Amino acid sequence: MTKLTDGEVETRLADLDGWSEMNGSIQRTYNFDDFVASMSFVNKISELAERIGHHPDILIRFGKVTLTLTTHDATGVTEQDFQFAADADALS
Repeated sequence: MTKLTDGEVETRLADLDGWSEMNGSIQRTYNFDDFVASMSFVNKISELAERIGHHPDILIRFGKVTLTLTTHDATGVTEQDFQFAADADALS
């Protein structure tokens, strides 16, 4: 997996609503009505992550879930991170 350049990351972020670059990763916070809805989303994300073998960092707060994506083997953001982001958006 090839690490994307800063310019490529910036260009790809323009296609994703709510995602931003954060210290060599991409990140988005999703808002939900309550903790149960947040956990339901996290469960869907965990199933996706296991299915494709790519696992985000997840921060869970009452009605918010923050996903942070990076490809550790590539030491940065890759196409796989952007695909995961798009898939996560479809689950929200």
